Amino acid sequence: MTEMYDIAIIGGGPIGMFTAFYAGLRDTKAVLVESLATLGGQVTSLYPEKKILDVAGFVGVKGSELIDSLTEQMQLFPIEVKTSATVTNLTKTDGLFTVEINYKQTFQAKTVIIATGKGAFEPRKMQGNNVNELVGQGVHYFVPNKHYFDQHDVAIAGGGDSAVDMATMLNELTHSTTLIHRRNQFRAMEQSVKLLDESSVVKETPKKVMNVTKQDDGKLKIILAQVKDETVVNEIIVDDLIINYGFISENKTVQSWAVQPGHNNQEFSVNQNLQTTVPGVFAIGDASFYDGKADLIAVGFGEAPTAVNAAIKFFDPNRRGPGHSSSIVVEDRQLK
Repeated sequence: MTEMYDIAIIGGGPIGMFTAFYAGLRDTKAVLVESLATLGGQVTSLYPEKKILDVAGFVGVKGSELIDSLTEQMQLFPIEVKTSATVTNLTKTDGLFTVEINYKQTFQAKTVIIATGKGAFEPRKMQGNNVNELVGQGVHYFVPNKHYFDQHDVAIAGGGDSAVDMATMLNELTHSTTLIHRRNQFRAMEQSVKLLDESSVVKETPKKVMNVTKQDDGKLKIILAQVKDETVVNEIIVDDLIINYGFISENKTVQSWAVQPGHNNQEFSVNQNLQTTVPGVFAIGDASFYDGKADLIAVGFGEAPTAVNAAIKFFDPNRRGPGHSSSIVVEDRQLK
């Protein structure tokens, strides 16, 4: 017999995790589906050591700590979680959705909430030199553990929020930190740039990485050049080069679904209840689009209850609206 759920939540990043918790708080039968082997999405995969500053109530929380807290919160309720499960098709028949996982397993749901972010992601690679031949030999695109760089000489290439934040974070641990950027101005939040300016991080601007070689002692020699005419300016010797040019994302899997909500690029257009153009399908977080939308974790957290409550109203119009959580008691993963 095919399993039936009230709400299927697609995407196990922080927004999907909080959505699952709130679905449990509303006493629904929900399932959380995540394509990766672990929950946490980009926070877990890309910046577990980075401090997140725009989550209400936290004065800077590490990405990994946020995911740990969301996991603990979600486990207050018996939410079913399916990891390593890619949704390969989504169909709708007689008002019910059939969710296909990994081209074989299926289950049904009365409603669907899409919290996939901007889809699968991979780092934007540095081009025009040999640097990618040295990935794993001192060149990095990911930083799963910041303490790996304790007392190292580290160079970071990039000029956005992630690169600037990475530089100031690692500078507390490294022997030296150098930030390489093609422009004099950094494309990061004002407060982040201020912290960078107040730190001992060496700024190599406006310059580009022309070439990287691994020396006999294991260190990397980085040749820096002017951006316009590629005239060599200087060289630096480091233990590690972290490339932080951002990430490329795509939702190719979603494009193969039979159910296709209206979308703007990789974001689904939604109304005030976060419902897409397909009745019963909702989208939140970076997967949704509406005028004035800010792509922040904090915004996605706020959208989760709206989507869950709208989903409940969709499949059970006569059900009472949500109460205040302060009046709810949870014992043994059950509402009392």
